[in-house]
Amino acid sequence: MGDSASPSTTTGRKFINRIPGQAYLWLAVVIFGASSAVTRKLTEIGAHQFRGEQNPISLCNVLFVGNLCALLVLLIIYRRQWHRATLRQLSQQQWLGLILVAILAGALAPGLIFQALSLTPVTNVVLVGRLEPPLTLALSFWLLRERVNAWQVLGAIAAFLGVALTIVLQPVREPMIQMAGFQIGGGELLAALGAIALAIASILGKQWLSKVPLGIFSIVRTGLGTLIFFGVALVLYGPRHFMGAFSPFLWQWMLLYGVIIVVVGQSFWIVGTRASSVSTASIVGSCVPIAGILAAYLILGEVPIQAQYIGGIVILLGLCLGQIGIQRQIDPKAAMGSMRSVPTEQAIAAKMGFKGI
Repeated sequence: MGDSASPSTTTGRKFINRIPGQAYLWLAVVIFGASSAVTRKLTEIGAHQFRGEQNPISLCNVLFVGNLCALLVLLIIYRRQWHRATLRQLSQQQWLGLILVAILAGALAPGLIFQALSLTPVTNVVLVGRLEPPLTLALSFWLLRERVNAWQVLGAIAAFLGVALTIVLQPVREPMIQMAGFQIGGGELLAALGAIALAIASILGKQWLSKVPLGIFSIVRTGLGTLIFFGVALVLYGPRHFMGAFSPFLWQWMLLYGVIIVVVGQSFWIVGTRASSVSTASIVGSCVPIAGILAAYLILGEVPIQAQYIGGIVILLGLCLGQIGIQRQIDPKAAMGSMRSVPTEQAIAAKMGFKGI
């Protein structure tokens, strides 16, 4: 007897395959947009469950235990991909890319962004994180020679200016850091560095990892990234920093967090980027601040200040310009079937489920 799929399974796969790549991106945007507000809310819940002097749902514990729960789910979902024959087919370059992406997107960026959440309002982290799309677009054009049009370039520039306005117009708040004659909040700086790390990881994934099976990519990035983060945190903060990591109260929340925020969010994003260009994913990703600001208001009651309104409006303008650019790319292809543009590899964006940008 063969292993032929049942009619219901085949029908389900056909339905899933008919879903456009951008639909997955939009679903991921909603999840990513809400993730920072959910993370902050969880730490507030944990503050009422102190064990000794430790909050069991500290930001580090959320990242560490949340990713462990996500890793367990990923191993269950992709267990068939995780076997020796498939692993041996990966080249040295692909393994190097997996390690670099795990370091950048699985350890460095999450650590920076979670630390930023402890220093500045969620809305600031959401808006400053919008540095990633224009950086990714610029790097994809420069390094990968991906075709972009003037509207996409204008959209990326507007998004970058919106982030800059959000930072420059912020009221003075400690800790402040002096850079090139300007003062920038410590939380905003950490969020910007996290966005840079994610943009670099996206390009590495696009160039080296587009043919790596989704399961292996997700498991290596989540597992290795979590291990690296745990090791660095132990060195910086000591073992007492994770004393609450074994709290049942923490794990019951993290099982839900890890499945929805980490596994579902990153899987939707990766599937969407593999069916779209990097520029499309970058522009769609620019909608994360809208979802993030709404989530911060609805979940945390954070009301945007003037600097956030101004920066957010300019970022939204960039999104609109970028969408015009996408349509200008699509319409000529539909009208001129014989004029085929240069094909592009599908991207694997370095999005983590914790991500609140």
